[in-house]
Amino acid sequence: MTTHTEPVTRPVATPPKRSTSTDRRTRVSRRRRLSPTVVILAFVTAISAFPLYFMLVMASRPNEDITSIPPPLWPGGELWVNLERVLDNEDVMFGQAIVNSLLVSVVATVCVVLFSALGGFAFAKLRFIGRAPLLAFVLATMMVPIQLGLIPLYMLMAKIHLAGTLPAVTFPFLASGFGIFMVRQYVISAVPDELLEAAKLDGASVARTFLWVVLPMLRPVLAVLALLTFMERWNDFLWPYLVLDIEHPTVQVALSRLAGGYYTDQALIMAGTLLGVVPLLIVFLLFGRQIVGGIMEGGLKS
Repeated sequence: MTTHTEPVTRPVATPPKRSTSTDRRTRVSRRRRLSPTVVILAFVTAISAFPLYFMLVMASRPNEDITSIPPPLWPGGELWVNLERVLDNEDVMFGQAIVNSLLVSVVATVCVVLFSALGGFAFAKLRFIGRAPLLAFVLATMMVPIQLGLIPLYMLMAKIHLAGTLPAVTFPFLASGFGIFMVRQYVISAVPDELLEAAKLDGASVARTFLWVVLPMLRPVLAVLALLTFMERWNDFLWPYLVLDIEHPTVQVALSRLAGGYYTDQALIMAGTLLGVVPLLIVFLLFGRQIVGGIMEGGLKS
């Protein structure tokens, strides 16, 4: 008895489609539609970066070129000379000022990030007596201008014998009401209650849940908060100028000393300003991608 087997048909591989002239015209038209956006972004970027470039130009020129009309638009050859003049100025102590600003900014940033993470998590997910009044008090601290608290704060620093020292610049800014509120809003939208309940059912304590579950999820918002805090403390002038003595300057106080006196050395001021901007640029270049990614991630989660 014979059995008839049907022939097996093998799929024939179709050759890849070649790009036709219509596809090419479509891609070209898309590029043309994107070109105005690219031009606008390039124009805005150039305008934003021009002050930094012009500062570099002025820092690399002598005073005669700075006051000339029209002003020079290309860097000169005296950048290192002007930078050495700034660092060798014993009345300004710019090198020590950079170290002092780094210490103050780093310590304040670490403490603000830590306390904001703890406070934001507590106000967002924990239930305790007095939570609403405490949150209202934290928000009220954001409404008080720093200028109103300068005199009482200075009297407090003098009372505890910290006036004139770097801890007097750091201690009043170890916590931030804005940072606590910012982290609280992020925790409400990004950390689900079900995740915390699951950790609780597994036997994790509140501290363990915060360290191993919540804290890794807060990295985007904490990166943004760290950058904002570092920039705020680095650029602060009024409080360090008021509370510090002449032997413990910060960068902004040292820059004000460069601009003081009977004769204003514009090249020296621009060189000092360039030195003061470099740490901020380094921080942004190192952590800029994480910060931008954190902002976008937070926007998507919200």
